[in-house]
Amino acid sequence: MYPENLIIVWLSLIHMNPEKTPFSFLLLASLFVVLACGEVQTGREIKMGHALVTSHPVHKAMVFLAERVEEKSNGQLRIKVYPNQQLGTERELLELLQIGSLGMTKVSAAALEGFAPTMQVFGMPYLFRDDAHQKKVLDGPIGRQLLLDPEEFWLRGLCYYDGGKRSFYTKDKPIESPEDLQGLKVRVMESNMASNMVRSMGGSPTPVAYGELYSALQQGIVDAAENNPPSLFTSKHYEVCKFYSIDEHTVLPDVVLISTKVWNLLSEEEKTWVQEAADESSEYQYKIWAESTEESLRELEKAGVQISYPDKALFREGVSEMYEQMEAEQPEIYQLIKAIQLVN
Repeated sequence: MYPENLIIVWLSLIHMNPEKTPFSFLLLASLFVVLACGEVQTGREIKMGHALVTSHPVHKAMVFLAERVEEKSNGQLRIKVYPNQQLGTERELLELLQIGSLGMTKVSAAALEGFAPTMQVFGMPYLFRDDAHQKKVLDGPIGRQLLLDPEEFWLRGLCYYDGGKRSFYTKDKPIESPEDLQGLKVRVMESNMASNMVRSMGGSPTPVAYGELYSALQQGIVDAAENNPPSLFTSKHYEVCKFYSIDEHTVLPDVVLISTKVWNLLSEEEKTWVQEAADESSEYQYKIWAESTEESLRELEKAGVQISYPDKALFREGVSEMYEQMEAEQPEIYQLIKAIQLVN
């Protein structure tokens, strides 16, 4: 059994049978024995897991990446994509990369906060002036350095994907101002920045795994969530939430990552194939993302979702304290924020 499969079985045992935890730790121990013997995933076929459904444009970009690697290598190197949390949640996938039993993944920059502190900067609401500003930052020296910062945590960034603009969607009423979030349980990613943002606007941040969010909304565990249009549409959360308020509070890129344990086992030629394919998939993803966003908004309206465009100034004002807090408590991240704001 491959190491990543052992981990998947272990995680499943813990999730479904907590009382069998002692046995599961024996299984995990066997995994580390295998890893110690050098049975980490190497070239030939790299496994890539992610949490999104196959209809999502980000999944399509990862399939494109895999196809380009196979073409560039004439079949010598392949990437196999596992969607829809088949191999775990975003956090679990990152942990699998760290020990080298999974080769690649795509996660939101927010999911990287606990692994690479500088990635917190992307969680700052209203950080970018517009799309052109964001693209210039990501394609420039700041963006490139941020991709490499997680290397000390055994994660190497290859490229960014457009993660869209995140806005609130709710079950019972539209969010026209931060005051409308008062008393609402709002699903957030496992991110301190996301929690601080919702809290500063008056809501109650509630972390829920993406794959569990539909049922959490149905059952009233949360009253609202926030995400981009393609994710709202492809997840079918619109079946539960009929109000979508486009305040575009955060613009979080997705990050395509490879385990440094796998990257360091690749030849220079193989590294070139992977990096070039990633860069090409990023260009492709930006294109289909824009198309998907427009289509998703049209489909959401057809499905009866009430889409509104509240005054963003009210929301910017609501999160101003986050910048003051960052300056006082994390001056290094604050300096990074200032450097991003200065990019013309």
